[in-house]
Amino acid sequence: MKLYIKQRIFSIRDKYDIYDENQRTRFYVESELFSFMAKIHLYDHLGNEQFFIKQKFKFLLSEYEIYKNNILCAKINQRLSFIKGKLDIGSNYGQFYIEGNFLGMEYTIYHNGNYYGSISKKWLSWGDSYELDIAKDEDAAFICALVVAIDHCMHNQNSRNNN
Repeated sequence: MKLYIKQRIFSIRDKYDIYDENQRTRFYVESELFSFMAKIHLYDHLGNEQFFIKQKFKFLLSEYEIYKNNILCAKINQRLSFIKGKLDIGSNYGQFYIEGNFLGMEYTIYHNGNYYGSISKKWLSWGDSYELDIAKDEDAAFICALVVAIDHCMHNQNSRNNN
């Protein structure tokens, strides 16, 4: 299954639209406007919240938690790496591991040690745009929540490196 994630650029807060191959909206994402750390909601096309993403305060490496119905279902931890972006995800859906290239544009998703899908960031686009290719349709909302958390994680890392 392919999904396309597009960040809205003319918005006060972070917003993303998520489309399928037929350009139908599957999900949308909105962050909370005034919050100390990132608090992000992923909704289905009908407006029902699917997942809530919350950034935890860490000094060097990022950590995010993903909740479904107020129950913690995944933790994302950034690993120390100088060449490739590496993230470990412990979840109720199994163990995920995501590894990116040194430019942070291509990621591979592994689930319980096996290849599961890929994330490709578009080079030239207004706002962040991703193509997501995953194996199982029923995992789409969760994987989209992971991608949004990864996007925030990598942006925070780039902001720290530039300061």
